[in-house]
Amino acid sequence: MNNCPEIDQENLRARFNPDGSLLRRQQLRMLELLIEVDRICKKHNISYWLSSGTLIGAARHKGFIPWDDDLDIEMLLPDYNRLMKVLPRELPDTMALQSVKTDPNYFFFYSKVRDRRSFLAESNRYDRVWKERGIYIDIFPFYKQPLWAHLLSEKTQGHVYKIMNRMGEGNKEMWKVRLFTRFNRFVVHPVLKMICKLSHARETYGLGIPYHDPRHLEDILPLTEMEFEGRMFPVPKDTHKVLTLKYGDYMQLPDIESVNLHVGKLRISS
Repeated sequence: MNNCPEIDQENLRARFNPDGSLLRRQQLRMLELLIEVDRICKKHNISYWLSSGTLIGAARHKGFIPWDDDLDIEMLLPDYNRLMKVLPRELPDTMALQSVKTDPNYFFFYSKVRDRRSFLAESNRYDRVWKERGIYIDIFPFYKQPLWAHLLSEKTQGHVYKIMNRMGEGNKEMWKVRLFTRFNRFVVHPVLKMICKLSHARETYGLGIPYHDPRHLEDILPLTEMEFEGRMFPVPKDTHKVLTLKYGDYMQLPDIESVNLHVGKLRISS
């Protein structure tokens, strides 16, 4: 299911992301990041696939969902760990890896590749204390674990989000954010990973990531390819099954009158 002929793609583009618009420029900059990550992954034989709204975009629009302002990819934990090692030395100077290892105030347990020729301020303001604040793509690690383990990791890292949400401009409680994140990274998560190795769970999640929708490896591997913005990128073996499991009827357009963007402020330089 690569396209939906009932959708007026041209009208949606004209409304949300016409050529030259700020959103379209952001999407094209995200595409540049994806192309570079794809190049590096192919060079090092690292597998990944388009996911979430990005995968819907490929299946329904052959590119970005017209109003989408983020880009997501997923990979299994061993590939993720390898990629985290090679990205810092392989990315061009115009891009940067952002993770808990590269930014002391970053508290997400997934990583971002950032563009350094732009400035982006998200509406949730979590990024106000981070070193890199350019346009980005998200890279999510996944591995088999039971739902209870993931929910526990969500709850332990949830304290960080509560601190960030109540903290004022002074950022006086950042030490608590760093403390909780390090405790989860070096104590809670290693213990849970040991337990997860004994589990026969089908679902794959990432510890500490605030999303726990199921993904089944037998629907994902071996990977295939799908067109996205005029190029071919890796996607799950059964994209329809993966998206239906998470979203239901993903080919049906949502209420486009209630579309919300992540970005609060955005500047893009050439």
